[in-house]
Amino acid sequence: MAEKLQHISDEQETIEDIEIRLLLEAIYHMYGYDFRSYSKASIRRRIAHRLDLSGLPSIMAMTDKVLRDRAFFVTLLNDLTVNVTEMYRDPPFYKRFREEVVPILKTFPFIKVWHAGCSTGEEIYSMAILLEEEGLYDRTQIYATDIDKNVLAVAKKGIYSIAAIRQYGDNYQRAGGRASLSDYYTCKYDGVIIDQRLKRNIVFADHDLATDQVFGEMNVIVCRNVLIYFDRDLQKRVFRLFADSLDLGGVLCLGTKESLQFSGLESEFEPIDSGMKIFRRKQVSL
Repeated sequence: MAEKLQHISDEQETIEDIEIRLLLEAIYHMYGYDFRSYSKASIRRRIAHRLDLSGLPSIMAMTDKVLRDRAFFVTLLNDLTVNVTEMYRDPPFYKRFREEVVPILKTFPFIKVWHAGCSTGEEIYSMAILLEEEGLYDRTQIYATDIDKNVLAVAKKGIYSIAAIRQYGDNYQRAGGRASLSDYYTCKYDGVIIDQRLKRNIVFADHDLATDQVFGEMNVIVCRNVLIYFDRDLQKRVFRLFADSLDLGGVLCLGTKESLQFSGLESEFEPIDSGMKIFRRKQVSL
């Protein structure tokens, strides 16, 4: 059914654009999730995928089902939020964070970290382990947020598959881990449970980067591989939100395909590692 979304003509493309816009408006007004400024190409692909699987005849039929069937909406929400993550994703990033950012954090009496778009939590626990190994976790508060309450529930439980943890262990070593990743979880049945001590300083909360406001005075903001799904205007809004949420001298960590370029805020940040997209907010307010 993917052909339902093919561009047969300019007129058909316009109709599809309108149908998708109405679907996203329906989601926003019915459930409060705002995908209206997400990348149109990305949103189109995800809707096409769900249309194929659902057997619905059109996007308008999908809109009707979303409004009347919350279970179906939850399924579509999982498609739209694209929860792709793993522990120590991009190991060189964590290695550079340990080498370049940790010395900065050691100068702070108390550390506040906001991980925006935390998904199912693997990267949250990666950061908690890193800070624990550097002797910083006891004076750290991590705020883990996501638009999707369902993935937040998974993140809070901290239960992951044994198959995945094998890859995570390799990532951990390449990220400069000081011990063995197995020191931080317990095997149970066909899964692993993250050690409770890593959860002690984590607060999980739902937060929508498209609509919600400043989160607080943070020392570190981590938002990796989220902004690539936003259009340019929404990216600018989120960058302003991050700048306003960071203390002077605070650190902003983006995904390797993301950039402050064209944000209008380039002058407010200086690079710590341009390749790993780690930036520091300048100490002097402009």
